[in-house]
Amino acid sequence: MTRSDLVNQLAERFGQLTHRDTEFAVKTMLDAMADALARGHRIEIRGFGSFSINRRPPRMGRNPRSGEQVLIPEKLVPHFKPGKALREAVDQRPVDDEPAARPSSAPAE
Repeated sequence: MTRSDLVNQLAERFGQLTHRDTEFAVKTMLDAMADALARGHRIEIRGFGSFSINRRPPRMGRNPRSGEQVLIPEKLVPHFKPGKALREAVDQRPVDDEPAARPSSAPAE
C-alpha cells in the first residue's frame, strides 16, 4: 500500500472528508511521527506496533572497488516492532500473491 492508496481508502471510508482534507491528515500524522523519531522519542500504537530508534555503532567497512578499509560512522535507524494483534492478523490472512481464480495448467479430463 502506498501513501496515495491510504489517502484514497480513508477518503472513501469517511465520506464527510474531502480528498484534500484526508491527504492533509495523513501527511500531518506521518510528519508528526517522523519528527518524534528524529527527536529520539518512541512511538507506540496499541494493537499495531511500536517505532523506535536503533543505534548502529561505527565499524570498519571495505571499499569494494579498491579493497581499502573505510570507517563507516555511527547511524541511527528507525525500527518497527509489530504488536501482537498485528502479528496474529497477518499470520491468519492468506497472501494475495496468487489470484484465487487462476486457470490450471493441467489439461482438463
